[in-house]
Amino acid sequence: MKIALAQIDIQWANPDANLDTAERMVAHAATAGADLVVLPELWGSGYDLAHAQAHASALDAGLFDHMAAMAKRHELYVAGSLLEASAGRVYNTCVLFGPQGLASQYRKLHLFRLMQEDRYLTPGDRPAQLQDLPWGITALAICYDLRFPELFRGYALGGARLIVIPAQWPTPRIDHWRTLLRARAIENQCFVAGCNRIGTDPDNTFGGASAVVGPWGELVVEGGDRPALLIARIAPEKVDEARRHIPILSDRRPDCYEASRTTQPR
Repeated sequence: MKIALAQIDIQWANPDANLDTAERMVAHAATAGADLVVLPELWGSGYDLAHAQAHASALDAGLFDHMAAMAKRHELYVAGSLLEASAGRVYNTCVLFGPQGLASQYRKLHLFRLMQEDRYLTPGDRPAQLQDLPWGITALAICYDLRFPELFRGYALGGARLIVIPAQWPTPRIDHWRTLLRARAIENQCFVAGCNRIGTDPDNTFGGASAVVGPWGELVVEGGDRPALLIARIAPEKVDEARRHIPILSDRRPDCYEASRTTQPR
């Protein structure tokens, strides 16, 4: 399969401009034969969370509806995160649309205090539901989630071959981003596709370095710090090969890990 990462410079609080960019990127990806296009975190508005209610919409409206239309029009899958409005609350929600409509959704579990997500948004309360797509079982996460390996291990135990991560990861910690993408791929023996934005907003500069990492930790593709459409060709069956060669998941000792929480030091 081919994965396209749309590493874009998100325009602060300008959904119309960002939609134009996203539509252009998805069209180029379709021409390149992509099966899946990943957009960054909060690609429609940036972190203009003081106006989150104004930017947010239901999953069948607003920019979510435009994502669904892109997927249908180009007959591919499109993933990315936007602000979702539901029952008076606002969530940072990653969606995955396919030609037939919504394939998966995930509300960000771990809100990032340094960008005031905890002030304006409501956290999700469950991992993404794993979906068996044409290339294999796929899971979703968002940006700061990358620092919580428990979430990713759960996806791997559920059979995930690919984990998709839209992000807005700032430049000062871009080495963390690179390292954690590879760590999550290696320890779970799966493909990890992380799409990070570039550019600036009123408070931060963002480092790009969008990447697809394979189950052995190999970089399939990695971007720089400029706008780019990155195309990665992957062989999903390499996940099965890695897991057969070194059976990490079946060699786990969860009974011992649980005991470590209750054992008192002598």
